[in-house]
Amino acid sequence: MFKFFKSKKLISSLVALFIGFNLATPTLKAFAETGSDSINIELLATSDLHGKFFTWDYATNKEDKTGSMAQLQTILKGLRANNPNSILVDAGDTIQGNSSQLFLNDPIHPMILGMNEMGYDTWSYGNHEFNYGVPTLKKITSELNSKTTALCANVYEKDGVTRLAEPYKIVERDGLNGEKVKVAILGMVTPNIVRWDAANLKDYVVTNPVDEAKKLIPELKEKADIIIAVVHMSESNEYDEQGSGAIDLANACPDLTAIVAAHEHKAMNQAFHNNILTTENKNGAATLAQMNIKLVKKDNKYVVEDKTKDVTSKLVWVQDQTTKAINYEADADLSSKFMTYHERAKADAETVIGTLKGGDLVPSNEINGIPSAQVQDTAMIDLINNVQMNYTGAKVASSAMFNANANIQRRKHSKIRIGINLSI
Repeated sequence: MFKFFKSKKLISSLVALFIGFNLATPTLKAFAETGSDSINIELLATSDLHGKFFTWDYATNKEDKTGSMAQLQTILKGLRANNPNSILVDAGDTIQGNSSQLFLNDPIHPMILGMNEMGYDTWSYGNHEFNYGVPTLKKITSELNSKTTALCANVYEKDGVTRLAEPYKIVERDGLNGEKVKVAILGMVTPNIVRWDAANLKDYVVTNPVDEAKKLIPELKEKADIIIAVVHMSESNEYDEQGSGAIDLANACPDLTAIVAAHEHKAMNQAFHNNILTTENKNGAATLAQMNIKLVKKDNKYVVEDKTKDVTSKLVWVQDQTTKAINYEADADLSSKFMTYHERAKADAETVIGTLKGGDLVPSNEINGIPSAQVQDTAMIDLINNVQMNYTGAKVASSAMFNANANIQRRKHSKIRIGINLSI
């Protein structure tokens, strides 16, 4: 054996082989670099996609590369190539906006098609998932493949016992020495859905997310190593409703590892509340949250030693926010699968419904960056309110213009072609 290792050539070959194997194996590489039994779980999260499956804004009927599922797929492929130990989740407001209501009765909705193709592990319901009624939501949820699980721990069926969707999912990823790390994904929605969709939620039971989390966490601690809350809730409470924000959730549930928040449409890399990281995406598929969680093995369980150091998050932007250059183009394969939906939505946006005389219904902005329709009365909002009252019989209507570029403008031959998105 001594002579065997005396061979310099053979020793060099063995060293080279070991180094190559170490570089090719993420778990072993992490072990060598940290000097401890540790692994990295990468949680990738989206939210408030609002129908942005393709690189097009159907409200303005123009190409829009500031965000889309097709572009997020390009980001995902790159990240997964570097770390196969990733989990993909969504925090809701997925199937409403950007003309996606056109596809509610299709065999499969384009946003669900996108989720299936992209390999989502979970989808937490957002408030806008309830806009079309619970039966429609159930129909669309049934289109998910077996990999993706819909989550909503705090909305119950009319019996008050059966949940509308699963409360959580245990996702397993590779640990050390052939073991598995168990990650619990807990999904909930803001309780304020009863303010906006009271008619659709009549007789259904909506509970406080903090109360539900406190009931479920002891069970999850028995089943999983770490717990991530993926919730369609803003960072702070909304309407002064206790338990409707991520801060209340973090303060009440110190056993959480991290929180993926949503609903506010704001870009937030990370903030810590009660030592629990919270992240939130920009809306319209503009960003992908990339959370890294360092775990070590202690007493036969994987744990986070220091939540403020070992849990980090950053947002990956589709478009550079300084130069406005597009960082990621659309994935060709997924784009091709969306093409028939795109053509239908585009044709709908081009449908002629009347003749416009006398100018655009929203005047030009007086101050750059401040949409006129958001600071003054406009003919467009008046038209929308009048149409709503006419067709519903309502005595009062109130519409808000959340798409800064929405307008009804004169086109060739003065025909009106509109596609307006007024959602948040």
